[in-house]
Amino acid sequence: MSWNPYELLPPAASFSLTSSDLREGEKLAMPQVSGIFGAGGQDVSPQLSWSGFPSGTQSFVVTMCDPEAPTVSGFWHWAVVNIPGNVTQLPADAGDESGTGLPPGAFQLPNDARTKRYVGAGPPKGHGRHRYIFAALALDTQSIEIDREATPALLMFNLFGLSCTLGRAFLTGWYER
Repeated sequence: MSWNPYELLPPAASFSLTSSDLREGEKLAMPQVSGIFGAGGQDVSPQLSWSGFPSGTQSFVVTMCDPEAPTVSGFWHWAVVNIPGNVTQLPADAGDESGTGLPPGAFQLPNDARTKRYVGAGPPKGHGRHRYIFAALALDTQSIEIDREATPALLMFNLFGLSCTLGRAFLTGWYER
């Protein structure tokens, strides 16, 4: 079944999310593919830029999920919180284990592999094409108070409960092996 976890959230304004490493609807390149899951990639987060977000934006959250993962909840590959509102891009490999490319104050939550880093696309062999949804969320608060060990699912639950999301932007790629 193909679904988008963001479709379950209340409506929010749209803005633009682009990348020099990925084009909408295209196959992810090997740097963005998983080495951790044995797919032969390098687990390098793509460069991401966003623009046209709503006025009043004070911070951003960036995530990546695979809704086709063979689980009942998909698979969260990456979540970055507390990106300052004046930051409009993350460089390639910002999601490395040390988060060296993240702006001051931003941090990565543990993904579903329980690592605080970007984990690239790595669907099971023969499972077909999986979508990888990158999302930037514009928030009306300077920071989200969340435990640094929290999951991306808890982050999304909290964002729903706080009703602080002003807008969302998406960029979707795919991969299969």
